Amino acid sequence: MRENGIAVKVVHDENLQQIKNKNGVMKKIESCHTGIIEGYVIEGHVPAKDIQRLLKEKPKIAGIAVPGMPQGSPGMEGHGYDSFHTLSFESNGKIGLYSSHE
Repeated sequence: MRENGIAVKVVHDENLQQIKNKNGVMKKIESCHTGIIEGYVIEGHVPAKDIQRLLKEKPKIAGIAVPGMPQGSPGMEGHGYDSFHTLSFESNGKIGLYSSHE
């Protein structure tokens, strides 16, 4: 993220599930990392270009997520590549497709 101009402050919290719950991250879109940037939730190994697009367009959503830990996603390079999707999600539980990574 830093290499792509996104400021990062890492906080290790033993209550990560509580943070996910508080920020509307539903079980079906969970991953291993949860971040907050400009009021948006970033869940999982989301590509920097998706975060940059989010911050530029500022849609009325709670955040974006890459569920699980797909091979080839940021931080998961080097062991093959799986196509994956970045999903958008809203506080009312609605989930949509934000972008595809083939």
